[in-house]
Amino acid sequence: MRGFFPVWKRELFSLFVTPLAWVVIVSFLVLQGLHFGFILLSHFANQGDMSSDQGPVQAFFGQTVFLYFPLVVFCPALTMRAFSEERQRGTIEALLTAPVSTAAVVVAKWAAAMVAYAAMWAPTLLYMVVIRKTGAIDWQVVGTGYLGIALVGASWLAIGTLASAMTQSVLLALVLGAGVTLSLFMIGVGEMILPEGALRDVCGYVSVWTQMDEMSRGIVDSRRVLFDLSLTALPLFVTTRVVDSWRWG
Repeated sequence: MRGFFPVWKRELFSLFVTPLAWVVIVSFLVLQGLHFGFILLSHFANQGDMSSDQGPVQAFFGQTVFLYFPLVVFCPALTMRAFSEERQRGTIEALLTAPVSTAAVVVAKWAAAMVAYAAMWAPTLLYMVVIRKTGAIDWQVVGTGYLGIALVGASWLAIGTLASAMTQSVLLALVLGAGVTLSLFMIGVGEMILPEGALRDVCGYVSVWTQMDEMSRGIVDSRRVLFDLSLTALPLFVTTRVVDSWRWG
């Protein structure tokens, strides 16, 4: 992909030189700090076995809604400016006439958001250190938990990137991205309320909650990994076609 690194560095700089990434990261860490400290640790304070399937590590990575709802907002927030703001300001023309491929532009913007997403989650490793001081911890389970977080983030950021390419309004890009990711999450919830059948199986297959519950216990289902990778690649491919239409339209 010709021109990936210059666009990636440009996008990464624009994310961190403005307050956006910092506001998202700080807000996320405040919410997760409350989640971890006041809900998880207080709830499991009297439990001696920290490596059980119902321990704080498992709860943190997938057994409460406090993991998912912040991501529904924060993932689109990291990508909402990717294309919409450039179109609004009229700077997208200069980028599209530069000697870079359309795919490189799209993937670079998504990859920059992934770096910000990783920076958002990195401090939460300290939570695992705190848990380790109170009892045994399975670092393989921690690894699969973060793998699940990375896969979910990759797909939701790809959806947010597509939403940003669909409109010139930054706010509308945020709303569209959040709406789609929330819809996907709610479809997965159908696994818990629908009767047995094909529809329930479909809901279970796309369920982020079930995926994270499995990964929080060290279970990696290749079908779910494939689904996440497909849910990442498809929006990026569609975004590339949309941006191509601006270049040649």
